[in-house]
Amino acid sequence: MNSIDKLAELFAQFPGIGPRQAKRFVYYLLYRNNGFSSELTQAIKDLNKEIMQCQECFRHFAKNGHATKLCRVCADPHRDNSMLMVVPRDIDLEAVEKSGSYKGQYFVLGGSLPILEKEPEKRIRIKDLQKTINNKQGELKEIILAMNANSEGENTADYIKEELKNLGTSQFTITVLGRGLSTGAELEYADPETLRNAFLHRTK
Repeated sequence: MNSIDKLAELFAQFPGIGPRQAKRFVYYLLYRNNGFSSELTQAIKDLNKEIMQCQECFRHFAKNGHATKLCRVCADPHRDNSMLMVVPRDIDLEAVEKSGSYKGQYFVLGGSLPILEKEPEKRIRIKDLQKTINNKQGELKEIILAMNANSEGENTADYIKEELKNLGTSQFTITVLGRGLSTGAELEYADPETLRNAFLHRTK
């Protein structure tokens, strides 16, 4: 396999990128000057040096020279610790934060579950979620399952509810986002007003 095909194969692994678009990315790099390719290469290398994963919510964040192990949200003493919103990915957390409608804590699952998934515990951080909830016993009053409004999102929410049954769920309420989100919608692409409505009209 030559370098063009190899790089196109790597680009095609990105979410939403097909083989044709991946190949266009490769040719775009070839037509740009070497400085652009070097800058891109360096930026990718810097990801591992400058970005770390929050030990509390599992989102990725820029260290910005600080030695903290918690992201800005988890380190904020003014956040509401009685609420925990579970989102599929980092980008979904960012979308909710931009809406300005939620002031509680987060947990990033790391993905969602396709229907008939045989090894769900390998696709999402369900064990880490259970551990987080156990650590918050006594102060946690509501868990909000902020999943995408599609079949995978609904399947993921159902799976989480089932897995949390043995954690004494009578101590807190489990809710899902209201249908301000249209069917098939992903949190990442929802506008702030839609997310605010979905949060305000969440249901059990």
